[in-house]
Amino acid sequence: MAKWQIDAMLDAALDYISGAATQLFVCKGQPANYAGIAAEALTGGATPGFQANQDGDAGGRKLAVDEEADILVTASGDAEHVALASADTLLYVTTCTLQTLTSGNTVTVPTWDIEIDDAA
Repeated sequence: MAKWQIDAMLDAALDYISGAATQLFVCKGQPANYAGIAAEALTGGATPGFQANQDGDAGGRKLAVDEEADILVTASGDAEHVALASADTLLYVTTCTLQTLTSGNTVTVPTWDIEIDDAA
C-alpha cells in the first residue's frame, strides 16, 4: 500500500514556523538551542518575511523565506548557518554557502525554502 498524507498536515508545520519566527540570524556554527544563538550569531536578529506555502519542488510542501537585505554584521567570522527563532525558541536551522563576514559590514540572505517531503 502506498504512503500518503494530506497537504494540510505539512502546511501546519510550515505555518508554525512562519507564525512563530520573529528573528533571522546568520551564524558561524549551528546553535543547539535559543541560548546558543548568542555564541554563534554573526548578525543581529533580522525580521524574516515569508511567502504562502506551496507545492514542493519534488513533492511535499514548501515555505519560502523572503530575502533579507543589508543585515548588519555584528561579529566577524565564517557564515555557515541561518537560524530562525521566536523571542525565546530556536525554531529552524539550515546551512548556507560559506561566506566570510566582517563586523560592521552588511550581508544579504537570499530567498530560500524550507521544504517537507511527502510520506515515503
